[in-house]
Order: sequence, then C-alpha cells, then structure tokens
Amino acid sequence: MATEPPQFIGVDLGGTAIKVARFDRLGHLLAETQLQTPQPSMPGAVTVALCEAIEAVDPNHQAAFVGVGLPGPMDAEGRVARVCINLPGWLEVPLADWLELRLNRQVTLANDGNCALVGEAWQGAARGFRDVVLLTLGTGVGGGVMLGGQLFTGHNGAAAEPGLIGVDPEGPSCNSGNRGSLEQYASIGALHRLWDGDPEELCCRAASGDREALEIWEAYGRTLGVGISSLVYVFTPELVLVGGGLAGGAVHFLPAVRQEVEKRVQAVSREGLQIRSCALGNGAGRMGAARIACLRLMSVGNAP
Repeated sequence: MATEPPQFIGVDLGGTAIKVARFDRLGHLLAETQLQTPQPSMPGAVTVALCEAIEAVDPNHQAAFVGVGLPGPMDAEGRVARVCINLPGWLEVPLADWLELRLNRQVTLANDGNCALVGEAWQGAARGFRDVVLLTLGTGVGGGVMLGGQLFTGHNGAAAEPGLIGVDPEGPSCNSGNRGSLEQYASIGALHRLWDGDPEELCCRAASGDREALEIWEAYGRTLGVGISSLVYVFTPELVLVGGGLAGGAVHFLPAVRQEVEKRVQAVSREGLQIRSCALGNGAGRMGAARIACLRLMSVGNAP
C-alpha cells in the first residue's frame, strides 16, 4: 500500500494578521486561510486562533508537521518564543508545546524574518544567492540574514533583528528599549507619521502621479536606505530584499533606497549588490515556515 507523501503547514504570525497555508513537499500550495490577529494579542488568545486556523486548512489531518513564524527570537530548539516585542505578554512562551498538545502534530518555531528568507531562498527571489539580507516591512520591521547559504542566527538564536538597529539616537522610543530604531522609520506606524492614511491608497496616488504621494514614498525610502546602508556595511550581501505589507509600495520607494545606499556605501562594499522586492509577497513567511518544519522535523523515522 502506497504511503501518502508528507504535507506541511506554515504559519506567519504578525501583529495584524495570521496567515496559514498547507503545502506539499515541493512547495505547492494546497490550502490557505488568513484571519485577524486577536486584539490584544495575548499568547492564550493567539494559541486558540492558531489552532482553529490550522484545523481549517487541514481538517483531515494530512499534515503532521507545522512551522510557525513569529516576530522575535526563539530558543535554539525552536520550542519557546523568547520575546515578541510587538505582541503583549509574549515572554518565554512555550508555544510549540501548547500547540502540539492541542493539534496532535509536531511543531517548530522560527523567527518570521528567517521564515520569509527561507521561503524566498527556496521558491522566490533569493534562489541562487548565498549572501542575502531580507527586511519585512509591516506592523514592525523584521528580517533575516543568510551568509554562505546558511541562516545567520547568532548567539542563542537571537540574530538577526535588522529592524532594531539604531538610525537616530534621539528618535522615537521602540518597544525593544532602543530609541530611533529602523523600525520606527520603516514600519506601517512610521509611514503613518508621514501620511495619515492607508498605504494602498498612497500607492494608488503615487501610481497616478500625485506629487505629494511620490514625495512621501521618497522620504520613506531615503530613511530606509540609511538603515540598509548600515546593514550592507556589516554583511556585504549580494542581495537585499524587502517584503511585508509595505513592499507593495516598493516601486515608489526603492529608487530612493538605492540612491541612498549608493551615496553612503563605498563601492567595494556594494559591488554587484541588488536591492529588490521579494517575489513571494506576503506568502514568503508561511512558505518558509513550512520549509523549516520540513527540514527540522522530517527525520528518517518520519520519512515515507
């Protein structure tokens, strides 16, 4: 009797939305759903919402493995959310244990930026690249770093958090405890300080040639370029990718980012550098989470 090929569930947990999808081993999308993140997004409420969403995309329990991407560092084993600075009450939360008890599936946790990078390296814009920096621009600013084809996670798995680097020592306070972090200038909240409206409307206005909208995106891109310049000096990547909810405006702000990087970074440190949008859009995180579940949880004993 033939054994059914393995399937995987990927979860991208953000401050605004939870994106869940089921994939086969080749990365083909089999089912998906999206729901609003409970507000306030306390761990218990989020756990219940995750369980309901996972059951919705896989009512017949065809997927035995679940990867969950969260906005913050995990422990080295991928079992505990150490801290999620934009989610209240998330400090040393054993989310993998909680979900496994309720779902009867194996679960692993990872940083959401790392998940997005793994997704892009597997099926998206980072395929074929070995040194990549990715930024997710949304409720917060997360990201991931790949060096030599491997995720850079640093001491105790707490790296990398590119959105928390300092840009302005006198800038707005950050939930991380920093002041003037890149997140305070590149998140949705930061864009709202420049323009009190919906980012999609701002994109539409810019696309129609509205001067004010174009200037706002340019200002946003210049500041983002300052942060990316620092990251380029540290990691000298081949590729910088931007994703997340604000990446829909990339066509309007990336020219300013590139100009800022060219102005601030010496030629030898940006030689051959490409700066562009993620190919998978908002789907990168959930796909990468599923891929991480495959790589971590598919032992010889579990393989078909």
